[in-house]
Amino acid sequence: MNDCIFCRIAEGELPAQIVFQDDDFVAFRDIAPKAPVHLVVIPRRHVASFADVAELSADERARMAVFLAEAADRAGLTSTGYRVVTNHGANSRQSVFHLHWHILGGALLSDSM
Repeated sequence: MNDCIFCRIAEGELPAQIVFQDDDFVAFRDIAPKAPVHLVVIPRRHVASFADVAELSADERARMAVFLAEAADRAGLTSTGYRVVTNHGANSRQSVFHLHWHILGGALLSDSM
């Protein structure tokens, strides 16, 4: 999608601080971090939200969690812990309608999820 900021990042059309990527997923630093380490992980394929995750192939869905864990490890979060969050829809405050996860860590996080 030409008007999707995350699609444009995945295609290399917009700059991002890439932490990890493969053929199907990209992990990059959030431009407005909510924790000392705040990554955004996206599938390269445009899928609007978690409610549409079935649009990913079975292989993409199977590798999704493994990629998230690897991205967190590459950001140095495995030993101290981290949070993985995805939002669906306006009430959750999803602001970019391209499926994505936030990986937050690098400090003791708030318990008020």
